[in-house]
Formats: sequence, C-alpha cells, structure tokens
Amino acid sequence: MNILLIDDHALFAKSLEIAFEDYNEIEDFYSLQDITQVISTLQKKRPDIILIDINLSNISNEDGLILAKDILANYPDNKIVMLTGYDLPVYRYEAKKIGAKGFINKNIMPDSLLKILIDINNGKEYFSENVEHIEELTAKEKEILQLLSYPYKRSDISNMLHISERTVSNHIQHIFDKLEVSSSLESVVKGIEIGYIQPNYKNSEDKEIG
Repeated sequence: MNILLIDDHALFAKSLEIAFEDYNEIEDFYSLQDITQVISTLQKKRPDIILIDINLSNISNEDGLILAKDILANYPDNKIVMLTGYDLPVYRYEAKKIGAKGFINKNIMPDSLLKILIDINNGKEYFSENVEHIEELTAKEKEILQLLSYPYKRSDISNMLHISERTVSNHIQHIFDKLEVSSSLESVVKGIEIGYIQPNYKNSEDKEIG
C-alpha cells in the first residue's frame, strides 16, 4: 500500500513513518504539512489511502474534514481515513457523511492501525463506534452555540452577527430542540461533548473570541 499522511505535527508523522518501516504491506509512506501541495502530491504519488488529521491549525486554517471533502469532490475514488485525536460524535458523523472510509483515534497501536488500513484498502469501512444519526445544526446555529459558550448574551450575539434578538432567540430554541436540552448551559455542555464547540474559535469577522 502507498500511504499519504496529512498532519500538522511533524513528530507524529515521523513516528508513524518509522513504525511503518517494519511492515512489508506498506510500500511507500509520505507525509505532508504543506496544504498547497495536496493536489500535486495526489497526482504524483497516487496513494492508496490518505490519512488526514482533523485539526490542521499548526500549518493552516484548514479543517481536515473540509480538506477531505474537497479532495473527494475532485477525486471521488480516493480512500480517505480521518486519523485524529478529536474522537467526537459530530466528527465521526461528518466523516462518514462526506464519504470517508474510516475514522481512527490516534491512540492506536501500529499493528491495529495496519490491520484496519489493509481492510479499508480491500473495500471495507472502519468507524470505531456506530455512527448514530445526529440532528445536525445549521452553520448559523453552530456559530451561535459557539458564542453561547463564552458566554455572550443574546443582545451581544445579535450585534456581533448583525441579526435581530428575535432571530437569535429562534436559533437558540432550534438548538435546544435539536440537542434535546432546555437551557444555554445544557446546550454548551452537550455541544462540547459531541464536538460542536471548538477551541480557539474565530467569528465571521475573523476576530478571535475569548
């Protein structure tokens, strides 16, 4: 197998490269930190499996899931596997939704990882837990839930997003309904648990919050 790893941690990439040297099943292993080289690398190396981390903040503002979606839009036959420490229900759900073949926690032994990759290369999929249906929040609802976690008042959110307080309240009620909660605090707690609330978030005006 030819494996391409897209990860912003050079030490992890090197460690995986060293681990894979012991396996005859791995013909070539490449790692990439420069996102601008993804397309050219795919065309040149033609990997059997692409491993992508979700959080690529150290090398770009790119989200690994968005990158995976973009790759699949142009190269739908590629087998993409999310290899990440962000093992949360929303991310597993999104990965399966966009067409990834697997979702693997980085906290895995090399032998187990190799076995999974062989299975995926042979046409199987791997998701460590059943990916249950999640009542998906809209982009605006995700943004408002994120702002609630700081916490901002509804009037603050209204001013920041340039929408009326009534509209903010409607969005918040939809969030409550979808997450099956009854308060902002509960929604924030559940948002953290399933992965909707992200650290180091920036609002739509690109100003870091917090």
